[in-house]
Amino acid sequence: SKGISVKEALIKWEDKTGSKSSEAVKVELYASIPPIDRLDASISTLTACQQLSLSTNCIEKITNLNGLKNLKILSLGRNNIKSLTGLETVGETLEELWISYNQIEKLKGLNVLKKLRILYMSNNLLKDWTEFQKLVSSCLFIL
Repeated sequence: SKGISVKEALIKWEDKTGSKSSEAVKVELYASIPPIDRLDASISTLTACQQLSLSTNCIEKITNLNGLKNLKILSLGRNNIKSLTGLETVGETLEELWISYNQIEKLKGLNVLKKLRILYMSNNLLKDWTEFQKLVSSCLFIL
């Protein structure tokens, strides 16, 4: 079955919660039916959002996060994400990234997350652990 966009999922979320997504601090779009398969530009309207859950969907790329100026926790576990690129725009605020059970092979793209404290990324396709050691040492250096 065909997936839906974030725009469609946000309309459903607003109907269900009676809240405005643009004002919400926590937005949960996990396990959407039908599943979300793309992060379209409407995601950038979540300007107040600090915690965004998009787990258990069919998302392949991290895109359009510009606008999420207050995002601290991003949950993208159980999707089809292959790359960590696209996180640059939340690099100054993101503290937790939950991205287990995807198809990520490289850590490239994580280094932009200046405030990252918690990273859950088990069950991916990571091959080169030296990248991980570099990431850890750069984080320790910042501390």
